[in-house]
Amino acid sequence: MTMDWQGAPGSPSSYTVKRILRLEIPVDSYPNFNFVGRLLGPRGNSLKRVEATTGCRVFIRGKGSIKDPEKEDKLRGRPGYEHLNEQLHILIEADLPASIVEIRLRQAQEIIEELLKPVDESQDFIKRQQLRELALINSNNLREESPGPSGGGSVSPFNSSGKRPKTGC
Repeated sequence: MTMDWQGAPGSPSSYTVKRILRLEIPVDSYPNFNFVGRLLGPRGNSLKRVEATTGCRVFIRGKGSIKDPEKEDKLRGRPGYEHLNEQLHILIEADLPASIVEIRLRQAQEIIEELLKPVDESQDFIKRQQLRELALINSNNLREESPGPSGGGSVSPFNSSGKRPKTGC
């Protein structure tokens, strides 16, 4: 009999358990704070990092969870979008081995709660970090889109016909 990475058959760690935790977002207390932007981070990277670190899935749900208010209004009431009638909230979903599900859920909760703490912009270390990350992403995108030394975007010493460019000699 072989044992897989989860442990012996029938052991508590060999089966997965699904847990969902709901965290309310205090939009009523802080109406001008951009909770969704802070949670997502540049290109969604902050939320992706939480998911990668904890193994949990994180969902932003409720009124204001869709960027375009007109699109949100059109979707409200449709099947699968019932959450749009609720206050803005987070769902943290963990579908993990029983031995670690509670630990990972708590870990994700702690990270999300830290992101949900409204901070004065002058003291907001997380926002500064996110802006630095966005600047880095944008500078990399600019480098990829700008034409190279031969004018056609290629760094090859040959033009598109495969011949060397004229040098004036």
